[in-house]
Amino acid sequence: MSSTLAKIAEIEAEMARTQKNKATAHHLGLLKARLAKLRRELITPKGGGGGGPGEGFDVAKTGDARIGFVGFPSVGKSTLLSNLAGVYSEVAAYEFTTLTTVPGVIRYKGAKIQLLDLPGIIEGAKDGKGRGRQVIAVARTCNLILIVLDVLKPLGHKKIIENELEGFGIRLNSKPPNIGFKKKDKGGINLTATCPQSELDAETVKSILAEYKIHNADVTLRSDATADDLIDVVEGNRVYIPCIYVLNKIDQISIEELDIIYKVPHCVPISAHHRWNFDDLLEKIWDYLKLVRIYTKPKGQLPDYTSPVVLPYSRTTVEDFCMKIHKNLIKEFKYVCSRNLHDIKFYFSLVFQCSSFPVIFPWTFIVFDD
Repeated sequence: MSSTLAKIAEIEAEMARTQKNKATAHHLGLLKARLAKLRRELITPKGGGGGGPGEGFDVAKTGDARIGFVGFPSVGKSTLLSNLAGVYSEVAAYEFTTLTTVPGVIRYKGAKIQLLDLPGIIEGAKDGKGRGRQVIAVARTCNLILIVLDVLKPLGHKKIIENELEGFGIRLNSKPPNIGFKKKDKGGINLTATCPQSELDAETVKSILAEYKIHNADVTLRSDATADDLIDVVEGNRVYIPCIYVLNKIDQISIEELDIIYKVPHCVPISAHHRWNFDDLLEKIWDYLKLVRIYTKPKGQLPDYTSPVVLPYSRTTVEDFCMKIHKNLIKEFKYVCSRNLHDIKFYFSLVFQCSSFPVIFPWTFIVFDD
């Protein structure tokens, strides 16, 4: 690992010395590709051993969504978890109290949401310092990340944590690059751009792909893409996770300062100790998770609003719905499993005519709550 870290430091130093302009875009793109390959070695060490979260970190995924609390030591993550979920996590006014992942569960709007209080990370976590690799590996499995910051020193910590997560292939509050990429056996690199490009040209694209020993591929740039975007697509191991910045300890600042914080994107100011502004935090969590509640309606009765079936907004097919209840139900719905649940009334009326319709599934239709 030491040799890999040395190479990373050498490349980062060269990038810092290189002035960024059109003339150096090709060289910088090549350096970024080399840097990404080295960072992948840190994420997935050779030999396959030690690549997992490790003892105390591998928590079984439960519920409808998983949220990870990420932040520096002693910013209030454990207090926030305790007061949100009622789960005791040892809290003290010194650093590194939480040494393993501490899970908790909350129920909100009918959804069961798992909370993970992760040990505090430090600068250099992505390079293996402290337990950074294990912490960030768990963060990659989350549906939402809460970066908990001390409101008295938020910007410096925010930038460091973002850098650590980025170095581990986590992209916050962003979507996958709109780039088509397909390897092929021959024909060279075929580059197509559907809009003007300010950074990538044919030479830069070819040099980045050559670093990955890719000499035949079709590349389609559907937006003004960067070298980082292309590298992310080629690497193929990036995760795109929504993030909320939780600014804790607002009891220590003025009203005027609080007004300024409210204007920062993706931020929610709170006091974990006093339980201030938890309602706003929970509502923002719900918005960022993008969950859909589906209510079952027994024939001749009102919908059952007490126990919804909760699904991600992006996965609302009949198959997703059936799998949430019981995997054997899919056998009864083979010919409609790919259809979206918005069409459910029509298709359920057809399925109801099946003689093999299971007794455990006695609903005429369902009601969406977006």
